[in-house]
Amino acid sequence: MGSTIRKKDALDYHSRWRPGKVEVVPCKPCVTQHDLSLAYTPGVAQPCLEIAANPGDVYAYTTKGNLVAVVSNGTAVLGLGDIGPAAGKPVMEGKGVLFKRFADVDVFDIEVDSKDPDEVVNVVRAIAPTFGGINLEDIKAPECFYIEEKLKGMLDIPVFHDDQHGTAIISAAGLLNAVEIVGKDISKLTVVICGAGAAGIACANHYISCGVKLENILMCDTKGVIHEGRSDGMNPYKKKFSRATQARTLADAMEGADVFLGLSVKGMVTPAMVASMARDPIIFAMANPDPEIGYDEAKAVRKDLIMATGRSDFPNQVNNVLGFPFIFRGALDVRSRVISEGMKMAATRALAALAREEVPDAVVKAYGGQRLHFGRDYVIPKPFDHRVLTWEAPAVAKAACDEGLAALPIEDWDEYRWRLERRIHPFSYAMRKVFTIAKQDPKRIVFPEGESPKILRAAQRLIDEHLATPVLLGRPDRIAEVMKAEELELHGVEVIDPVYSPLFEQFVHAYKSRRERNGVTDSVARIAMRSPVNFGLMMVQQGQADGVVAGLTMSYAETMRPALKIVGPRGPNTCVMGLYMVLLKDGIRFFADTTVTIDPTPEDLACIAVQTARFVKSFGIVPKVAMLSFASFGASPSPQTCKVRKAMELARVHEPELAIDGEMQVDVACDPDIARESYPFSRIRGDANVFVFPSLESANIGYKLLGRMAGATVIGPVLLGMAAPVNVLAHNCDVESIVDLTAFTVLKAQHKEHDL
Repeated sequence: MGSTIRKKDALDYHSRWRPGKVEVVPCKPCVTQHDLSLAYTPGVAQPCLEIAANPGDVYAYTTKGNLVAVVSNGTAVLGLGDIGPAAGKPVMEGKGVLFKRFADVDVFDIEVDSKDPDEVVNVVRAIAPTFGGINLEDIKAPECFYIEEKLKGMLDIPVFHDDQHGTAIISAAGLLNAVEIVGKDISKLTVVICGAGAAGIACANHYISCGVKLENILMCDTKGVIHEGRSDGMNPYKKKFSRATQARTLADAMEGADVFLGLSVKGMVTPAMVASMARDPIIFAMANPDPEIGYDEAKAVRKDLIMATGRSDFPNQVNNVLGFPFIFRGALDVRSRVISEGMKMAATRALAALAREEVPDAVVKAYGGQRLHFGRDYVIPKPFDHRVLTWEAPAVAKAACDEGLAALPIEDWDEYRWRLERRIHPFSYAMRKVFTIAKQDPKRIVFPEGESPKILRAAQRLIDEHLATPVLLGRPDRIAEVMKAEELELHGVEVIDPVYSPLFEQFVHAYKSRRERNGVTDSVARIAMRSPVNFGLMMVQQGQADGVVAGLTMSYAETMRPALKIVGPRGPNTCVMGLYMVLLKDGIRFFADTTVTIDPTPEDLACIAVQTARFVKSFGIVPKVAMLSFASFGASPSPQTCKVRKAMELARVHEPELAIDGEMQVDVACDPDIARESYPFSRIRGDANVFVFPSLESANIGYKLLGRMAGATVIGPVLLGMAAPVNVLAHNCDVESIVDLTAFTVLKAQHKEHDL
């Protein structure tokens, strides 16, 4: 269920810290006199002259290509009505937050103090050179139709009235899926629409594009059914939907109908009206904040009902945030001058297709842990499904390209999807190379916790994406039960029960031979090999598999200790270490050692630095290693700082060309101004991307602080220095983390001779 929103909570949210919800933040540095000269005078003159000579360069030198105006006159704000432009501003700011959060589109909200549609048109036309697109918002009908049509004819940038088209696009995706589930023919559906404003008329037109017949639509407004001969309350936009019918009331219209679409007010529909509908009725009751009929009330009448509302606390929420950010993202990225009907339809079909896909763990977690599967209670994707960006925006962009509307057509669509993902999740761009390499030569990876639902869902992803060949350890009957419950199709996946495996006796003997001088007898070895973790590690040690990924249901030590005993370090002078990748807005950083050596020696730290640098090179990134301490370059001689300095010197002996320096404080490693002014001799000029910590304690604290307090994405740990590819999962991590760490394990298996 959704949380209760109290008046004081809402007012505090909007007023505390700084008032409102948005701020303008520079995307270029402006901390020195040189920066200031570039940002403003005299440097700014150069792009001005370039744009004057070639107007198209405005997209190259300014924010125009990623900037949308959200324009309103406050005449139809949410369910609040005509409250004026100032009172509507919190909604417009909120719209800007959603644009940025979901699609990384920047927004200025523009509130126009005029109810004259021509005056609104003139204002928008005059400010249009600032923007790459115009989102009209909360302008009442029929003026909104006129304003949009006029601006489309005047401007060379997309104009989109979200109240009309957003609801139409998203609800149509739900309709397409609902029709498929109930097995009806969309061309034969009878549809009743309650509400003849901007959204109702736009939905009707878009549904017709989806295959609904115009003659099968009955539209109702506050005067009743729009029928032939009626003159009261009519306008040209409603007239299209006048029908020759005896129905005069909403109750009349709903009798025998297949679909009800509500865009009106609370309480318009009664249980009796729901009961009168055809079999498997589809009800989209989208009045906000309360639907035309309550979800529970409607479900109590018809068990065969598919229902959607505008609310997040019931299944099938029709939320416009599933549309406008991604539609504009696609249109801006190809520089389309319009958002065409084809682009809108592409958005609808992309959303409908996404709802049929398996739902990632991250989305499940965001919605209380309830599993989501395509069906009556899930016909529309959830707003916090991060995949909407990479499904809908490319679909919109491709439609623009196919229709010849794109000034910047896209050629490499896979690359475009990765760039989109990077906007919201920077780490995914770095993972692209890992996935690409893994797919070239997938390896056999053992999962000792093969009965876990998360491991099985990860295995499904690995198979579907050809990233690895999973081997599951566990009881076959139990794994089959979980697969059925999770609706997985792991056809042909290898399942091994260690106790009944033909390899059991071989592994008992091998384990006893390796550990007999550590007190391991035959009986101890047999007990050990009953453990799936030990068995999986022996599979790798004995060459029966290429790697192991474990630790989901255990503590880190419970997996790490047997890994060190059975697989062990790569060599006598190798340091086993854990590496975390920390994703910040401006790129990726590598932290080591975060998981293994509590108090490393200088030799350990040197090994950690060199191994991490080699791993970073595998990404195609030039490593710049900062050996961290509490003081910089001899400023405070002590055993701790001397240890770090010696480690740096040893690392340079091993890798003379490596950009490494220390001992240094974190600000010296990260701030170019400090490095340039105080330590010009250093190989690190405030541009470090690898951070080697003097102890496990400091490393662990460092990456967790960034993850919790700075909002960084933290991925790992990746184990380096083992004799065979082994990785330990963070306890109870999500499916995406399992897939990512498995891809790294495959990469290590492919390149183990290079110590990745």
